[in-house]
Amino acid sequence: MAELLVWPTLIAYGEAAIVYAGELHGHARYGRLGIWGVRIGWLAQTALLVAQALSADGFPWGTWAGALNLLSWLVVSGYLVWGCRPRYRLVGLALMPLAAGLVLLAWVGGGTALDAHGDGWALAIHAALMLAALASFTVAAAMAGIYVFEERRLKRRDSRILRLRLPSLEALDRLAARAVVAGLAFMSAGIVVGLGWLDVSGLDAAMTVAVLIWVLYALALLVRWEAGVRGRRFARLLLGGLVLVVVVLPLTHFAA
Repeated sequence: MAELLVWPTLIAYGEAAIVYAGELHGHARYGRLGIWGVRIGWLAQTALLVAQALSADGFPWGTWAGALNLLSWLVVSGYLVWGCRPRYRLVGLALMPLAAGLVLLAWVGGGTALDAHGDGWALAIHAALMLAALASFTVAAAMAGIYVFEERRLKRRDSRILRLRLPSLEALDRLAARAVVAGLAFMSAGIVVGLGWLDVSGLDAAMTVAVLIWVLYALALLVRWEAGVRGRRFARLLLGGLVLVVVVLPLTHFAA
């Protein structure tokens, strides 16, 4: 049963990534096929998550593989907020290969099974909030990546960039900052839940890393607002921050 939902998800996300890559090389007339691939894949993955939730007694995404499955869905959900607009479709070029890869890893690791063991709801709320924060930071990094790409092409006076119907640099910079704000809100709530409801004795390694990541992104916003660090420098901060999160967070949260 799970495979009947996993494979349509993978195929649809993969199709979207291929279409977006083609759009980058001038095949803009296929852009609608890309966004429909995202929508169909999202619907299939949503059905999978609902089936998992109904079959488990509790939170079925507490393992590293299950977390990747939920994270992929959250990333695509965040993308769909903007990606349905033609000018923001190419942000999917950075996100859809990642989403497909996360689903594939989740499937290999057993995170798409329908008989997953459920955890307590306090841990469920904490994990869901932390994954939502990571998804927000991922979307922000995708916006930052497109910003760097577009700025470089404009500086080179590459006329092909005008055919891609990309959002303005100012819009990308502003939306990336908004995504970071959303991520910090989710992470703040997740940390409060973790410290207040879970049975932990002070700050363990996982919670310490979460607090440090919160501080990192909060500082990025602070220097943006107070020191005027915007544009390319802010984009690079977000890209570097996501690399740090991807490397460090799994080691502390899913090392077991």
